[in-house]
Amino acid sequence: MRTAKALAALAGLALAAAACGGGGGTPQSGQTGGAATSSAPAGPKPLDGVSIEVAAKWTGEEQRNFEQVLKAFQAKTGAKVTYASTGEDTGAYLGPRVQGGNPPDIAILPQPGLVQQYADQDALKPLSPEVLAEIDKNYTPYWKELGSADGKVYGVLVKAAHKSLIWYNSTSFEDAGVQPPTDWAGLVTAAQTVADSGVAPFSLCGASGWTLTDLFENVYLSTAGPDNYDKLSKHEIKWTDATVTAALQKIAEITGKKEYVLGGTSGALQTDFPTCVTQVYGQKKAAMVIEADFVAASAAESGAKVGETAKFFPFPKAGETEPVVLGGDIAVALKESKGAMELLAYLASAEGGSVWAKLPGYLSPNRNVSPANYPSELTKTLAQTIIDAGESVRYDMSDLAPSAFGGTDGKGEWKLLQDFLRDPSDIKGIQQKLEDEAAKAWK
Repeated sequence: MRTAKALAALAGLALAAAACGGGGGTPQSGQTGGAATSSAPAGPKPLDGVSIEVAAKWTGEEQRNFEQVLKAFQAKTGAKVTYASTGEDTGAYLGPRVQGGNPPDIAILPQPGLVQQYADQDALKPLSPEVLAEIDKNYTPYWKELGSADGKVYGVLVKAAHKSLIWYNSTSFEDAGVQPPTDWAGLVTAAQTVADSGVAPFSLCGASGWTLTDLFENVYLSTAGPDNYDKLSKHEIKWTDATVTAALQKIAEITGKKEYVLGGTSGALQTDFPTCVTQVYGQKKAAMVIEADFVAASAAESGAKVGETAKFFPFPKAGETEPVVLGGDIAVALKESKGAMELLAYLASAEGGSVWAKLPGYLSPNRNVSPANYPSELTKTLAQTIIDAGESVRYDMSDLAPSAFGGTDGKGEWKLLQDFLRDPSDIKGIQQKLEDEAAKAWK
């Protein structure tokens, strides 16, 4: 759920691009607008006269950029595509339309769990062989499974957020004489060196429980590996498992030292996102913040220049796996209308992804979208890490869980990881509480 809110900031990656495209005027009446991003030959087109409605949560620049992709599809096929914004609560928008028998042709869902939810309501249409062929060509099998429910494939991941980053203030690192670390031991050593220089190493966004789930997921993926990550995400192994213990022990190496965290435990638990970013770049009280690519927007708003003062390094290996955790949006068909599957195939293709990649605020999970398409060094680098991670890339675990456990403020995993931040010494106790809550959520 918090991915939907945080991804709205992804448009801020435009601030990281020295020269970025996209734009055009604000479209009217839901029509796609702006300059077309590709040309198409004249003459009859396969979807002339076909109308397609697409609903997604995006507004503002994110909406305008997506409409450029839709316009390229229109130029190629002759279809007329209209866009409807669901707002942040996609379910509240889609629910009445599905129940009333008037859903959009395509919806783009902010969480994989919604795929199962709508499949259970018989509201989704299985993907056509043409769409499946594009998925098989351009995605790892993991992403195909993520868009599936009850053995049928309904969705394709079309937009990603990169959650395996640590952002740092380059001035703080230079003053302390440290370099970006490449492994967990190096991160702990760098934290001590920064602390010795008189600056708090980390600004933790502890008041926003979802940031703590992101931290856990990166450490767990690295220490336990992709297979165990999949099992824990489905509650096929318990939260009392030794693999969870090992991950929490690693995290406690940072959170268990008061001098490593700005304001100590109490301060961290009172700091939300994006205040934690402001503390690093606006107030210059800390050196690092652990969060996703959308930190770029908040850093720029704090007066930092992305790529100069505001830099990042990949989340360091805490075990055998280089962690790459993504959030993102999944496109599904709610109607068997002419054109719906053609548009989904386009969004799943390298062609469609490449059109989108040329615009700011976008990352593709499609392994055949070349990093050369992206408008900034930031997004080029992030795209390459997704490709390099190959089969080990994983989706945000808490967004795969029932919302009562993984997506509710003040409850479940969010609250218990806040409790762990408050007292990192009680690892076994927190594990048991996590397991108790998970057992209830997966009943």
